[in-house]
Amino acid sequence: MNNQTILTLRYRLKSYLKYLLKARHYKGFGIHSPFVFNLVRELIYETHPFYAFTRIDAARRMLKRTNHQVGLQTFGAVSVKNKASGKVKHLVSRNSIPLKYGRLMFRLINYFKAREIVEIGTGIGLGTLFLALPDSGGRITTIDGNPELCSLAGGLFEVVGVENARVVNGQFREELPGVLSNLEKLDFVFFDGDHRMGPTLQYFEMCLAKIHNDTIFVFDDIHWSREMEQAWGTIVEHPLVRVSIDLYRVGIVFFRKECTKQHYVVWF
Repeated sequence: MNNQTILTLRYRLKSYLKYLLKARHYKGFGIHSPFVFNLVRELIYETHPFYAFTRIDAARRMLKRTNHQVGLQTFGAVSVKNKASGKVKHLVSRNSIPLKYGRLMFRLINYFKAREIVEIGTGIGLGTLFLALPDSGGRITTIDGNPELCSLAGGLFEVVGVENARVVNGQFREELPGVLSNLEKLDFVFFDGDHRMGPTLQYFEMCLAKIHNDTIFVFDDIHWSREMEQAWGTIVEHPLVRVSIDLYRVGIVFFRKECTKQHYVVWF
C-alpha cells in the first residue's frame, strides 16, 4: 500500500467521522419542512420490498459468480485500488452502488414519477437497474467511457429484461451534450462517473439547462476526496438548488422553488 493510498483512506475515515458528528434527523425528527420530513419518513427510511428488488438481487448474485475478466480503463479519477483489469464478481462489491442507496434511488424515481433519466457512469450496469425498473415507460440513457463495461451492462440488461435503458460508450464531456440535446427535460440524473471537482461541476452545469421544478440530482461519493467534498459544497450553494441532503455516500439535490433553501445531513 503506497503513501497516496494511505493518505486517501485516512481522509475518507476523517470525513466519515465528521459525518457521524453532523448527522441528524433520524426518521425525520427535527425537520420542519413538510417536503423534507415526508421525504425522510416515506422514502429514505422506507423498507417496502418492491418486486423489482428480487430481480436486481438475482442479477447481483449472478454477477458475483462471474469470473470473466474486464479492463478497467477510466477517463475519470482513479480509485484507491487502481488496476488495469478485474473480475466481474469483484466489481460487484467494489464498484457498484451499495444496495440501500440503489433502492433509495428506485424509490425516488417511483415516487416522483421520473421518466427522463440520465446516468453518468454505467459501470457494470447494476446501478442502472435501479433507475430502469421503477417504470418500464421511462427512458434511461447511461454513459460510460469503458467499452468492455458498456458491453457487459448491455448484456445484463438483456438478461434481466430491461428494454428502456440505452448505453452510450464515450467520454462524458463528449457524449453528454448530445444526450442532453435530445431531451426536452431531465427528471433524474445520477452522477457517478468522474470523481474530480472540475468535471463534476461541468456536468452539473450542463444538466441544469434541462431541469424543472421536480428534477432530482443524485451525486455518488460526495466524500470520496477533498475535491469531491469541495464540488458538493459548491453544488449545495448554487442558487438554483433549494434542498440538499447529505447521506454520506450520496448527496441529493432538489430544485423545488416552493421550498426554503436548506441543507440537511441525515443519518442513513
